[in-house]
Amino acid sequence: MPTTKSLPSHASVVVIGGGVMGCSTLYHLAKDGVTDAILLERNQLTSGTTWHSAAQVRALRSTKNLTDLISYSVDLYASLEEETGQQTGWISKGSLSIATSQDRMTHIRRQEALAHMFGVRAETVSRDEAKERWPLMNADDVVGAVWSPDDGRVSPSDLCAALVKGAKKRGAKIFENTGVTGILTKDGKVIGVETDQGVVNCDAIALCTGLWSREAASMVQSEVPAWACEHFYLLTKPIEGISGNMPTLSDHDGHLYIRDDSGGLLVGCFEPMGKAIDPEIIGKDFAFQLLGEDWDHFEPMMLNALHRLPALETAEVKMLLNGPESFTPDGSFMLGETAETKGLYLGCGMNSVGVATGGGAGRALAHCIQHGHTQVDLHEADPKRFPAEFNSVKALTERVPEILGKHYEITYPGRQWDTARNLKPTPLDTRWKEANAHFGQFYAWERPLYFDKASEPKMTFGKPDWFDQVGKEVRVAHEGAAIFDQSTFGKIEVKGDDACSFLNRICANQMDRKPGRAIYTSILNELGGIESDLTALRIADDHYRLFVGTTAIKRDLAWLNNHKNADESVEIIDSTSQYAVLGLMGPDASKIAKELGADALNELKYFGVGEAHIAGCHVRAVRLSYVGEAGWEITCKAQNATKIYDAMVALGAKPAGLFAQSSMRIEKKFLAYGHELDTDVSPLDAGLGFAVDWNKDFIGKAALEKKKVAGASSRIVSIILDDNNAVPLGNEPVVMNGKIIGKTTSAAFGYRINAPIALADIEDPLGCVEGCSLDVNIAGTLFSGTVKLGPAFDPKGERMRTS
Repeated sequence: MPTTKSLPSHASVVVIGGGVMGCSTLYHLAKDGVTDAILLERNQLTSGTTWHSAAQVRALRSTKNLTDLISYSVDLYASLEEETGQQTGWISKGSLSIATSQDRMTHIRRQEALAHMFGVRAETVSRDEAKERWPLMNADDVVGAVWSPDDGRVSPSDLCAALVKGAKKRGAKIFENTGVTGILTKDGKVIGVETDQGVVNCDAIALCTGLWSREAASMVQSEVPAWACEHFYLLTKPIEGISGNMPTLSDHDGHLYIRDDSGGLLVGCFEPMGKAIDPEIIGKDFAFQLLGEDWDHFEPMMLNALHRLPALETAEVKMLLNGPESFTPDGSFMLGETAETKGLYLGCGMNSVGVATGGGAGRALAHCIQHGHTQVDLHEADPKRFPAEFNSVKALTERVPEILGKHYEITYPGRQWDTARNLKPTPLDTRWKEANAHFGQFYAWERPLYFDKASEPKMTFGKPDWFDQVGKEVRVAHEGAAIFDQSTFGKIEVKGDDACSFLNRICANQMDRKPGRAIYTSILNELGGIESDLTALRIADDHYRLFVGTTAIKRDLAWLNNHKNADESVEIIDSTSQYAVLGLMGPDASKIAKELGADALNELKYFGVGEAHIAGCHVRAVRLSYVGEAGWEITCKAQNATKIYDAMVALGAKPAGLFAQSSMRIEKKFLAYGHELDTDVSPLDAGLGFAVDWNKDFIGKAALEKKKVAGASSRIVSIILDDNNAVPLGNEPVVMNGKIIGKTTSAAFGYRINAPIALADIEDPLGCVEGCSLDVNIAGTLFSGTVKLGPAFDPKGERMRTS
């Protein structure tokens, strides 16, 4: 393919990297009218990892928006040839995922339910039906399968050629053999790129450089936690019984994916523990190359393949292909602007789904570059979800082999990563270990999920091992006094003469309250969607402290800094690690506060803020609760947390973990970001209109007013299930009269109401009234339930014992 030789002096957007993500991003930029966009590739198009991709395209993902990215890819790949005249090699023969255990079958049935909710065709089939679709398969141990008829595969090199042809037809230009040597910035914003062929000034950069993205971003001190792993697949010569194209066969219990290839077989794997490899060892000139074969490493997977495909015993092997691919610390890709450098956008860390996701992800990245946001919420892919701790070589080389290894693992509730742990202990970590806590990792923090762990919990879709212990912790909060560790909340100090006016412009609620009050508010985007929800304490006229979600701190800091005007006297400081937050909750909390010499806290009204001393240490407390029991969230210096905790425990308070907090939150219908709230949801959709001040201007007000006029109302309801043996997990279809009307967003067992409970987002809330009956599809079984528009547990008044 001919390449334009002379670099322009300026381009609106420079795409770096000529793999599927770079080519798709350029295509969509050009299609949207950004016709002066250019793509720079230091070697040749697809020469990094795209060319050797197995290029499977399976539509179903964990959320509708991620699924829609791939559904768009399917439509695009099927239509590009007609548009450009360039074949993409699109073959749609479907996919078959088999189960060899009952837990895998439950997992598959949950996937089928998701598929129906997301508009993807899928159906469970019997072992015999699965065998008919894949006659070469040994099906003796198969218990069932799911058939997805619209899945397929594509030729990655041909696909990129078609994307580039479409981009060039609209004016975009491609420069191969052009290496980027530097990224130019001014005041923290991208202004250009340096290359070995000259400088190009630009307004934005799309960094689509695959496993080299971390190194490329480091040129401007931006964090891209992605690292390479070796990825293997076997290719055979033609085998009898393979005629034409067949569906992709997924044997996830055997860690395998299998399809035909030129009359033979392609057998790939995501082995239980992968092999990390340093991109520096791979080198910058690694073009159309492969890593060395490693038959010792592949042998266990070969044994699995021989079991599943007896025909392999006599097959002639062409090669064991070993190509590097990049992975991230949580197994999801990165798409969006970096926190550190404005105008630097990422489309990388694709975790082996680059070709499948590339069409939709390239479209989303192009939209994000032009408009500052993606078309729909993609918080799972936001690069700002990772803390700095995960950008270290040590953490990445520990974690990414496990990410590869768990690519096909059953997603049990409560599953945790084993590697790259203990990166960030909370101030009370020693006390939690003494209390035999079972920990979960959130934004690198180690948070106690529950206490008095007897042994490592067995993963299950049924009643979990921690069920009784969590119930005990809920009862402590309901009948006595519990201590919840909320120290991982992000904490942001907003100071300065313009702090109040700044926050009033940024936040939907009225922030000009007298010092000594807490304020619950949303931060909205221009479309009226919720970027963040937070609690603010006004400490002084010129000083606020914002408490944001544990995983939101980097995103929220970036949002605040990006929306601060140059002439505003405002200082924004991350103080997260300086403070601990202890939630003292329950009817005995008041008595304990009094005995601690902090009786002044009992005088606070709801959302009131007060200061006191506990165990000789200064604290600032706000009277509010995330669990539906009266109490305070008490902030202290991190170094004083142990002393204060010990004083509370000495008077009868006991620790309670995150699982207990989540159960109580759901019973009380308190909402959580990433579950009920995201950028696709407005405060009106979530029933948070009470936290909007319509008498002032704020970002997103115009869009929110339009929603209000259109009649937007709360879509969130509580569902109390009738069968106490039901185990809802969230992300399940809600069904009424045989029709899917919404999905569960959070779910748990409600210990105070003695029933399983879920919060749900209902598409048409007017058709879902108080007391009506509906069903929740849990792994293919419909469980009946009753709707409550308010909380399932709602104590009348505060339940505090003062003596």
